Amino acid sequence: MAYQTILMEIGEDFVGSITLNRPDQLNTFTSQLAEELDEALKALDRDPKVRVILLKGAGKHFCAGIEVTELEGKSPMELRQWIAHMERPLVSISGLKKPVIAQVQGTAAANGAGLVAACDLAIASEKARIGLTAINVGLNCVGPVIPVSKCVGRKVALEMLLFGELLSAQEALAKGLFNKVVPAQDLEEAARQWAATLAQKSPIAVQIAKSGFYTAADMEYHRAFEYMNEVFARLCTTEDAKEGVKAFKEKRKPVWKER
Repeated sequence: MAYQTILMEIGEDFVGSITLNRPDQLNTFTSQLAEELDEALKALDRDPKVRVILLKGAGKHFCAGIEVTELEGKSPMELRQWIAHMERPLVSISGLKKPVIAQVQGTAAANGAGLVAACDLAIASEKARIGLTAINVGLNCVGPVIPVSKCVGRKVALEMLLFGELLSAQEALAKGLFNKVVPAQDLEEAARQWAATLAQKSPIAVQIAKSGFYTAADMEYHRAFEYMNEVFARLCTTEDAKEGVKAFKEKRKPVWKER
């Protein structure tokens, strides 16, 4: 697929990157960008040369939300279909086999904040800001607040939803929206190195860990343990698990077979 609103590339370090590429519009979502982003995420998830996906924005900002001019002239049914289309990448990420890391610079607002929260991990510039800002223009972020609430909990999520304020990078780190905050000049290198380090882990173990985590997240407490124990037992039968234990005993770097 030829992309018009994103850039996609695959490195030799098993990291595939997707860049939202509408910098003059603060990388806001259009219907086309939503479709292309969703397809690119799934394409990299299928690619055997990719183990980790790095998601970032071109220019000074990560993503300032949705292009609101697309709201005009739509019926309630059309608006429901439209907003579901805009949110599809946020829904898709948890179902991908491979982990997705958000690399956040500048502003991540509204659907952009939801996208960061939907990613499995997030690393941000010390100058980054994030928030559910739609309430400030008479709308709301009831879709993006879903992944945000999974990161920060009910009361903080509601405060973000109702007040629409932008959090600083350090505030977002403290509340669980970011995993790491680094100096602005170091973000590109630090994010790539973090992704490349994760890509050196057993791909099978990483993928099973991600899938198991999301599946167990909404289970009853004791059932989650039962499910995860079954997941662990299946993992132990893989070639990579056997290779990892053998390499540890032999004090050498493992050679992953990805099966």
